[in-house]
Amino acid sequence: MPNFRDFLTPTIQDYLKQIYALSENGQPASTNALAETLGIAPASVTGMVQKLATFDPPLVDYHKHHGVTLTPTGRRAALEVIRHHRLLETWLVHALGYTWDEVHEEACRLEHVISEKFEARIAAALGNPHRDPHGDPIPDAELVMPGDEFYPLSSLRAGQQALIRRVDDESPQFLRHMSELGLVPGAQLFVIDYSPFDNNITLKVATHEPVTLGVAVTFKIFVEKISG
Repeated sequence: MPNFRDFLTPTIQDYLKQIYALSENGQPASTNALAETLGIAPASVTGMVQKLATFDPPLVDYHKHHGVTLTPTGRRAALEVIRHHRLLETWLVHALGYTWDEVHEEACRLEHVISEKFEARIAAALGNPHRDPHGDPIPDAELVMPGDEFYPLSSLRAGQQALIRRVDDESPQFLRHMSELGLVPGAQLFVIDYSPFDNNITLKVATHEPVTLGVAVTFKIFVEKISG
């Protein structure tokens, strides 16, 4: 049987990373969801996950019509590439002056090729950060993912205040728009109004003008509620 250490190609790493993302809620990732996320035909996805299930040790557990989950070995491999990716995004912003909307594609290219020594050097130079520029948690050197107990902005109501901790979208256009509105990690906001009819939230951030946001945005922003 093939050994995963000999065949952990960039394509396989991308599969493991996406399976991890799709199954974070505890439910198996469907092959259709994987196909949509990766932009690959469902039949090709099925063939790949079947292959990953035959590795020694297996990287995934796959049952037809029941989706796919990562084995402990597959989970560690996924967390390793996620750690590479998020450390690289952080390094690109802090060391090379990239903006948070520019780093995703660069990190996607680099995450597959850096060595563990290079990863450790980046982490040490950055002070072993816990979160990347988007607020996503960075797995530690032991590949343990930090907890994330923040609330979606959509859960806030009029009169509440919060600090933005994470923005869950990789689209450069979306991130640039959030920057223009001041909706970036670390920003403090105040909810002016909430509409129960369409779930729109009107809020204000620092010196920015008040803005009304729908659920297409508020479900992607995660906050820490504060008092006062």
